[in-house]
Amino acid sequence: MRISICAVGRLRAGPEKLLIDDYLTRFERTGRALGLGPARVVEVEDKKNAGMGAEADLLRKALPKGAVVCTLDERGKVMSSPDFADRLAGWRDAGRQDLALIIGGADGIDPSLRTEADFSVSFGAMVWPHMLVRVMLAEQLYRAATILSGGPYHRV
Repeated sequence: MRISICAVGRLRAGPEKLLIDDYLTRFERTGRALGLGPARVVEVEDKKNAGMGAEADLLRKALPKGAVVCTLDERGKVMSSPDFADRLAGWRDAGRQDLALIIGGADGIDPSLRTEADFSVSFGAMVWPHMLVRVMLAEQLYRAATILSGGPYHRV
């Protein structure tokens, strides 16, 4: 199952980008044998600052056709890492070929796009900067792959 992290904004070179690249490389190595990956980051940018609606339109265009759409949103389901891994495996096992994980901009995800999503996950009640959410999501993808493979990275 291919994974697209569809995010509003451009990430410049720096520590966040290094972490994302590292975790996604690890995910691809571990996930390949499990039918997970590759993973890619698709960035969209609302250069006209037209708001969440315009960002939602750009995000919709970035979604792979037929993908499971999962938003990262504070109103989403709070999950443990093993539960997230099981959710990924469930989509994979159901024959879904693409998963799009959506990260909104500074104002969040447009309500219309949130309602169109198949699922929504939350990293807790706190609001996180969208650039850090990318890092946390990349790490959770890698952690999910190690959980599913029985690797030692995730400890209970």
